[in-house]
Amino acid sequence: MFRLLSLSLALLAFWLLLSGMFTPFLVACGVGSAIAVALLAKRMDLIDPEGHPVHLAWPAFVSYWPWLAREILASAWDVSRRIVDPRLPISPTLVEFAPTQRTSLGLVIHANSITLTPGTIAVEVEPGRFLVHALTAAGAAALPGSEMDRRCTRLERVA
Repeated sequence: MFRLLSLSLALLAFWLLLSGMFTPFLVACGVGSAIAVALLAKRMDLIDPEGHPVHLAWPAFVSYWPWLAREILASAWDVSRRIVDPRLPISPTLVEFAPTQRTSLGLVIHANSITLTPGTIAVEVEPGRFLVHALTAAGAAALPGSEMDRRCTRLERVA
């Protein structure tokens, strides 16, 4: 019931954000649409912990997005410099390491965060094993036990 209610509220917030108009009729349409879609998703058995992860540690999640954006920008700047300046080394490297996440959702968040960061891509992802391609050997060496790994682990909240 909690997931159904939170999905309805999330859909309503998305509706209001996209419409930008708050007349009573449009708000009522948004409420009706959000409830209808949430009930349809429940009937289709699509509301699960991975599809609607309201169980994540939200304070850690809220602080994670700005941190990830900063990491993406810093990495994009580094990759851009390496492309423009031929004196900067490029040493493509594969690194294998064991992530500390325990759930498949945590592993997916970590792998996607690695892939979103320019200069790195998660090649293989299995429980207890990541294979990552990095643009530089220094970037590859920084992956095991990284801040990203610790932050993704903090996102998981085990009940």
